Amino acid sequence: MDIKVVDTKGKETSKKVTLTDSIYGIEPNNHAIYLDVKQYLAANRQGTHKSKERGEIAGSTRKIKKQKGTGTARAGSIKSPVFRGGGRIFGPRPRNYDFKLNTKVKRLARKSALTLKAKDGNIIVMSGLDFEAPKTKEFMNVMTNNNLAFEKVLIVVAEENKNVYLSSRNVQGANVVTADSLNTYDVVNANKVVIAEGAVEKIENTLN
Repeated sequence: MDIKVVDTKGKETSKKVTLTDSIYGIEPNNHAIYLDVKQYLAANRQGTHKSKERGEIAGSTRKIKKQKGTGTARAGSIKSPVFRGGGRIFGPRPRNYDFKLNTKVKRLARKSALTLKAKDGNIIVMSGLDFEAPKTKEFMNVMTNNNLAFEKVLIVVAEENKNVYLSSRNVQGANVVTADSLNTYDVVNANKVVIAEGAVEKIENTLN
């Protein structure tokens, strides 16, 4: 698949980039995408939730009333879950939600996500995506010129670029990642995927 390269002013250049069919033209696997997104979100959960059970509640351990003759149910502790302020039964405990996902499945999911974006025409290859200094105004000009100002945009750069990252940090909906840290969730979550010209080859090397 050949795609024309645009510049930061939104104009097509004379350059063309070939997006390989082994990445951008496969048969999408929706279940692989689901598993990879699920694993990504699970790994980002803190898992620090905690509630106190009856053995962890501070309070007296004396028997609060006599066993018989009250006409009500017997009760042995004020820390029982049936009383207000008592412990919680089977409450949440700190845990790790992450789970293992095979590398081949993750690679298939990323290819499938990129294929879906390519089929819908939501991939843009851009040249000259660099700033001399962090300037949000310049970044917004690039987005406006390419009709991306009010879109969820994923920008993929070849290598870590501090100026591009800092320029986009305050722009709602913009997300900058490097080619080697591209993940399925970011691709699926974006309306448009903008790939820097130098990042195309790096994505191919990573996924192939």
